Amino acid sequence: MMALPFDPRPRRAAFRALHEDGCFVLPNPWDAGSARYLHSLGFQALASTSSGYAWSQAQADGTLTLDETLAHLHSLAAATPLPLNADFGDGFGTLDAVGGNVIRAIATGVAGISIEDASPDPAHPLRPLDDAVARVRAARRAIDASGEDVLLIGRAENFFVGRPDLDDAITRLRAYAEAGADCLYAPGITTREQIDAVVAAVAPRPVNLLVGSASPFTLQDIAGMGVRRVSVGGAMARTAWGGMMRASQLLMDEGRFDGFADAASGAVLNQLFR
Repeated sequence: MMALPFDPRPRRAAFRALHEDGCFVLPNPWDAGSARYLHSLGFQALASTSSGYAWSQAQADGTLTLDETLAHLHSLAAATPLPLNADFGDGFGTLDAVGGNVIRAIATGVAGISIEDASPDPAHPLRPLDDAVARVRAARRAIDASGEDVLLIGRAENFFVGRPDLDDAITRLRAYAEAGADCLYAPGITTREQIDAVVAAVAPRPVNLLVGSASPFTLQDIAGMGVRRVSVGGAMARTAWGGMMRASQLLMDEGRFDGFADAASGAVLNQLFR
């Protein structure tokens, strides 16, 4: 890993402060260009998206290697002066490898690291709780040993992997909090009742809510439920893909160029990156 072109400590302090009160949006760029644009709009922090980056590399989500992920995090962290939260899967590899891998992730300059409990086994898509807790605990020990103020986010993937059991998700989130997670996250919960239950269960620790599609809630509504941060996962990457796919299909099927009507201005993009 190359030396960092910036001092990550102010970013990490700012990131922690964002979690202390209120509610902020943590959008998910998939490359340096999309990160730079989000920064230009005034967002206060960013988060990587494993799916968005994987698709840009013609790969499925969950198939990127540790080295590919670390290089991507390094690129995103260097693209803007904003704190970056790392989507770091299950920590990669065996339990014994998690601590060392987290140390390598810290070296990319990130301000937060998310560890999830999804399993690579399709028949058992959630890791046993003791294994998942051990991974969070290993990540916590690595962060503490590094001496860096990096936030640790514990993720319960129940609703993402087809096991929408709210009670089990809450049990997992509480266990991750006890294991040292600073922030808790159950991607896939969508109803007010689910959100309220998760926020109450892990209070006073902050909760991240995923809003990956059109929602009946506004950011103000979500803040009123006590959520501290909102991320969008691969939604921005999917939105970009949707525009490209529609324009391409129209050109292929009908020989029409109408799909370019909403294209961004090249002059604006050049000015942004100049």
